[in-house]
Amino acid sequence: MISFKGVQYPKDVILFAVFFYVRYGVSYRDLEEIMAERGISVDHTTLNRWVTRYSDAIADAARRRKGLCDRSWRMDETYIKVKGAWVYLYRAVDKYGKTLDFMLSPRRNKPAPILPA
Repeated sequence: MISFKGVQYPKDVILFAVFFYVRYGVSYRDLEEIMAERGISVDHTTLNRWVTRYSDAIADAARRRKGLCDRSWRMDETYIKVKGAWVYLYRAVDKYGKTLDFMLSPRRNKPAPILPA
C-alpha cells in the first residue's frame, strides 16, 4: 500500500500527475501548465518530488497486483470486426483460459503455413 501520509494534495491529484509524467514523457514545467489548466496550482519542483517518491512504489504495486502467469500458454488468432473494420485479434492465453495479453492488427503478421498435401 502506498502511503500518502502528510501530503497536502489529494492522492488522486498526485497519482494523475505521476501517471501523466511517466506515460507521456512531458517536462515538469509542461506538467505544471497542464495541472494549472485543471485548476491545480503546483510547482514543477513539487512534481519532481512526487515522481521521484511515488513512481517506483506505483510500479511495484502494479507488478504485485499483476500476478504470475502459468508456464504453459498458447497464442490464439482470430479475425473480428471492430468499429466496422475487420482486424486480426492475437491473444496470449494460459492453460486456464485467462488472457495474458492481446494485440489488434489491421493485417496478418505472418503468412499461413502451407501444409503438405
